[in-house]
Amino acid sequence: MKSRRIGPLEVSCIGLGCMGFSHAYGTPPSPEQAERVMLEALERGVTLFDTAALYGFGTNETLVGRVLKAHRSRIVLASKGGMAGVAFADGVKRVIDGRPEAIRRNCDDSLRRLGTDVIDLYYLHRWDKAVPIEDSVGALADLVRAGKVRALGLSEVSAATLRRAHAVHPIVAVQSEYSLWSRNVEIGVLGACRELGATLVAFSPLARGFLTGQLRDVAALPPKDIRRAMPRFEPATYARNLELLPGFAALAREAGCTMAQLALAWVLAQGEHVVALPGTTQLAHLQENLGAAALELAAVHRARADALINQCTVAGARYSAGNAVEVDTEPY
Repeated sequence: MKSRRIGPLEVSCIGLGCMGFSHAYGTPPSPEQAERVMLEALERGVTLFDTAALYGFGTNETLVGRVLKAHRSRIVLASKGGMAGVAFADGVKRVIDGRPEAIRRNCDDSLRRLGTDVIDLYYLHRWDKAVPIEDSVGALADLVRAGKVRALGLSEVSAATLRRAHAVHPIVAVQSEYSLWSRNVEIGVLGACRELGATLVAFSPLARGFLTGQLRDVAALPPKDIRRAMPRFEPATYARNLELLPGFAALAREAGCTMAQLALAWVLAQGEHVVALPGTTQLAHLQENLGAAALELAAVHRARADALINQCTVAGARYSAGNAVEVDTEPY
C-alpha cells in the first residue's frame, strides 16, 4: 500500500472509514462482520482507521477500539469530537457543541471507549458557529499539550475558517466530502490545504455508493438510511444522475479497472496531499477499493472523468437545507 503524510503521521493512501459499521446506512453489519473487514483492511496495508464520537453515539468507537487494540502500534487512529450524542428526556440526540468544556469531555469519552491513551488524529467534527473557531481550536491544542492527542484536524470547514484555526495551532488535516460529484473543496479548501501543509482527507470518495454503479434503486434504501434525506438521492433526481453512469462505466473499462477504482484513483490523483477514506462493510468491496492504490490513472482518463461527472453535470444538492447550514463549506 502506498503511503502519504498527514502532518507527523504516515498513513496508507486509502484509509477505512468505520462509520458504516454502526451508523448512517440502515441496519449495520454484525460486530463479527465489522471485525472481519477491519482486520482484512489491516492485513492488506490499511493503516488509517477513522471513527467519531457521533457514530452510533459512541458504539463505533467502542467497536473500533476493541478490534484494533491489539494492533494499536500498527495503525493511525483518527476520531472526532465537537458533535456527539447527548441524552435528553426523549432520547439521545445529535448535538454540535464546540465549547472547550464539551470538546474536553468528548475527547476523554473517546479515549475511554477506544481503550487508548492517545488519539493520533483528532478532528473538530463540525464547527459550532456559536463558538469562535479560535476557542474550539484552543481547547484542541490543550489536548495536544496534555498528551491526549497527537495532531489536529477539522471537518467540513471553509478555507477561511481553516486559516483562522491554523493561526491558533497547526491543522494537519481537513476531512471533507470529495469525489467526482462533490467538488466544493476545489473552490478554496484544497488549495489552502496545500498552502498550509495540511492533508485533505476525502470522505465519501465513492459518492455514497453512486460511483460504484451498484446503487440503482434508491427506493430500496433502508428506512433509516441517511441518503433518503439527501436531495441527490431523491428518486427523480437520482434517475437523472444515473444517466451519467454508462459513460463512466465505459471509461472504467477503457482504463482497465472497476468504476469504484476509477473514482478512488481520480481522488488520489488530485495531489499528494490527498488521502481517500472510503467505507464499506463488505470484504469484496474492501478488496476492490484497495486495488485503486496501485492504479496509475492516465491523464486522458482523469480529464474525461472530470468532464463527465462534476458540479455542473450532477443534479441535486449535497445536503438538505437543514443540514447544509451545519457545514462551513463554500457553495458551488
